[in-house]
Amino acid sequence: MAFVLDNSVVCGWFIANQTTDYSEAVAVRLLDEQAYTPALWQLEFANVLRTACKRGALDAQEAHEVIDQVGTLPILVDRDTPGPAAILSLALRYDLTSYDAAYLELALRLQLPVATQDAALMEAARASGVGVLKPTVR
Repeated sequence: MAFVLDNSVVCGWFIANQTTDYSEAVAVRLLDEQAYTPALWQLEFANVLRTACKRGALDAQEAHEVIDQVGTLPILVDRDTPGPAAILSLALRYDLTSYDAAYLELALRLQLPVATQDAALMEAARASGVGVLKPTVR
């Protein structure tokens, strides 16, 4: 089953203190399944890498290697960005940041669960009916 992938999960793949059993389980799911992200994800992903470099968790070369590795995964960036009115409506309805609302909007539009480690986005995904991706045991 395809799913919407939140940056909170991706961070767990390359930042040790953010790695969880859930982020690892989602990585395994990507061996067989397609993930979707809103276009915003690219900016969030780059910013996390920048912050990791600034804090000394990664150097620039390692950050570029992470980009290359993640680029090989079946992650499709959705270019159909909704307007601010749609994002604001979801953000207000579910008490989300506009960034998290972008992930929820994509999940609602595609009718896919969300893979996230963000508590507010989890709650919104459940409340909206798309749900949260459950890890599978192999």
